[in-house]
Amino acid sequence: MKNKIINSETVQMCGVDYAFKRIGGKYKGRILWHLHSKTVLRYGELSRTLPDITTKMLTQTLRELEEDKLITREVYHVVPPKVEYSLSSTGMELIPFIKHLHNWGNEQLEKENATCEN
Repeated sequence: MKNKIINSETVQMCGVDYAFKRIGGKYKGRILWHLHSKTVLRYGELSRTLPDITTKMLTQTLRELEEDKLITREVYHVVPPKVEYSLSSTGMELIPFIKHLHNWGNEQLEKENATCEN
């Protein structure tokens, strides 16, 4: 068995890589933020909240967030089928960081005298 040499930069990047693989991309952070704001959302509500996302991408992103244990998916066996999404306790731990990004983004918009399109 070879000894793997790990320097401090590699260790630091490992955490960043891990985090961004779970929340990176165009939609994951936004989905987490909307779930935080509304507590529970159904698929159709999420779709309307993110009008620029395709059905395929929303489904894929929700599955990834669920696999990473950042959201929970509650299925109700009724007709028509009902599925609700909410933040898991692990997902809730990310909210302070997303709030920080939210505040930073608002400050940048103010500096540029811009408005949010979403």
